[in-house]
Parts: sequence; structure tokens; C-alpha cells
Amino acid sequence: MTIRTLAEVGARLEEAVRSLPGDGHDLFDRYEMVAIQILDSEFPDFAPGLLERYLSAYLDLKRLELGSGPST
Repeated sequence: MTIRTLAEVGARLEEAVRSLPGDGHDLFDRYEMVAIQILDSEFPDFAPGLLERYLSAYLDLKRLELGSGPST
């Protein structure tokens, strides 16, 4: 497992969100939906907890970037 692999997860997340239809209003919801799909499909490929922590931090940063409110 390398940092590059986590970076690839982030790139796939961004690419998948860009390909989804919709406007910016529900953009964060789309990030969450895709992150969950990635977590469900790729969790065996990472050390326990690593992918979850990465995606959680990624979503926290996106929430701040998009002004979608505080973390829950």
C-alpha cells in the first residue's frame, strides 16, 4: 500500500463525481455517495481502517471547500 494508491482513490472519486449528472446544489451528496461505493468495493485492498480514514478526511476537506456545513 502506498500513498500513490490513496491518491489514485482520490482521483477516481473526483472523476466519478464529475461524470454524474446534476447541479452544484447536491455536489457534496454525490461525493459521499461515490466515497461509500469506493469504500464498499475496495476496502479489502487496504490495511484495516486506512481507506475509511482517508475517505473521511477527504470528505471533511470537500465539505469545507464546498461550504456544506460542519462535519457530523
